[in-house]
Amino acid sequence: MKTTTKVMIIEDDQGIAEVHNRYLQQIDGFEVVGIATSQSEAEIQLELLQPELVLLDVYLPDGDGLDILRQVRLQKQHCDVILITAARDVDTLQEAMRGGVVDYLLKPVIFSRLESALNKYRAQKQELASASDLDQKLVDKMLQPSSQSESDANQLPKGIDGMTLDKIRALFTEEIQLTADEAGVKIGASRTTARRYLEYLIGTGELVADIEYGTVGRPERSYKKLVR
Repeated sequence: MKTTTKVMIIEDDQGIAEVHNRYLQQIDGFEVVGIATSQSEAEIQLELLQPELVLLDVYLPDGDGLDILRQVRLQKQHCDVILITAARDVDTLQEAMRGGVVDYLLKPVIFSRLESALNKYRAQKQELASASDLDQKLVDKMLQPSSQSESDANQLPKGIDGMTLDKIRALFTEEIQLTADEAGVKIGASRTTARRYLEYLIGTGELVADIEYGTVGRPERSYKKLVR
């Protein structure tokens, strides 16, 4: 039976929170039930909404995401946590690991890396739900997952920047069709740059291209999201 995981986003930047929200809308099996931009908002929403998964930032205007993580564990709230943060110090990572986060993503987040983390989380959750008892093989799979898929997700070809790629992806959150010229204008880049990223997304299976003919009959490729 297909189930939906309730997700809460805790992120101090409203714009980034909305980007994460739109990312999750593109991934089956997840529903955003709340967005909090401060620790005080987060504490209220966590109690009322009871999310199953939290995407948690560390730096908040009135507190620290790690304090929220400690509170969640202290109160024995049944939710998992993925930390999404600009914090690159080892102490933060160690504290997050002690708090039992299921993943740790560094900003700026590449969509494919977030998608990989969520798909891995969903697969583990489903496998545990269907298991009648544990054996060592299953325990190892849950606690020591292979990092190969994550490494692959983090590797982008030469000339493809993660932040620019996310800007291009964000153009197609709605069902629109754009040429390379139009996409370049929207993200403030040249037609050549936009086309390179658009063609890359065709290669990953996220976009498809059609041929359009302009007023002088010159064919031009237009791009739209691949609907599965």
